[in-house]
Amino acid sequence: MKVDIVSKFENKVLDRIEVNFKADHDGEPTPSRDAIRTALASALGVPKERVVVDEMGSKYGIGSTEGYAKVYNDVEVAKKYEKNYILVRNGLAEKKAKKA
Repeated sequence: MKVDIVSKFENKVLDRIEVNFKADHDGEPTPSRDAIRTALASALGVPKERVVVDEMGSKYGIGSTEGYAKVYNDVEVAKKYEKNYILVRNGLAEKKAKKA
């Protein structure tokens, strides 16, 4: 799998870098969110814990996935701004139990 960064924007107000990416995985299954986080972290030179993949979608029959991720300067800042379900999907929080 090869991950290319399509665009990068530094959002100083929210203390993060917003990244649009494209992953080529021809002949392989769609990569997991964790694999994308690992590849983006190594491409950007940051720890994986600071990368939050917001959305990603595969193109049928083409072998590529496009998506949007955010790279925070600190994990605590990510937990402050991100919704809980996004943090759960990225392995940064536990799922909250529903209130009865």
